[in-house]
Amino acid sequence: MPGHHPARSRRSTERKGDLRERTILDTCETLLAHKGYNAMTVGDIAQGAGITRGALYFYFGSKQEVVVALVARTVEHLWERSRTTAQTDEPRQAITEAMRRTVDLWNEHGLVMRTAIDLSLTVPEIGELWSHTADLFIAAITAVLERAGIQAGTEPEQAPAMARALCWMIERTFYHASQESREALQAASATCEHIWLTSAGLTA
Repeated sequence: MPGHHPARSRRSTERKGDLRERTILDTCETLLAHKGYNAMTVGDIAQGAGITRGALYFYFGSKQEVVVALVARTVEHLWERSRTTAQTDEPRQAITEAMRRTVDLWNEHGLVMRTAIDLSLTVPEIGELWSHTADLFIAAITAVLERAGIQAGTEPEQAPAMARALCWMIERTFYHASQESREALQAASATCEHIWLTSAGLTA
């Protein structure tokens, strides 16, 4: 809708934490659970948020833009809750806490995170958000491994490469487990934690 494109620039001037925008994003998250991304429409989002389609276009130019903003909000929560992992001195505690926070976030926002993974290859904005988030987690995992005594460097057996593999293993494992049950997610977390501890040489 060419006539609505200026709304995108207006949206950038909105106050952070604007109640209506939060309501739109909350509605979108609910609709993802009930209808899925493909079946959900702009009209559904507007109706659920209690506003007109025109009012919604003041904030977002399309359904895709709403979902991009929802993913951005979710990954911000993800990082806000998890960044202390890189600052925790004791590696074993850091790993346990990181996995606990990861379970909590997947329980709360697993649907959004699965949607982000599903769309990351076809929606560039979501792909960039998810890739950037992964880079932050890889850096945090690298720091934990190095504190546990794993050597820094560029070789496959050194901390950065191990951290990258651990990050993507955790993402894929949680992606599948979150579609089953909370119990499956907890079991997946325990397995990932064991693998991370083993990689860090902390299982003895």
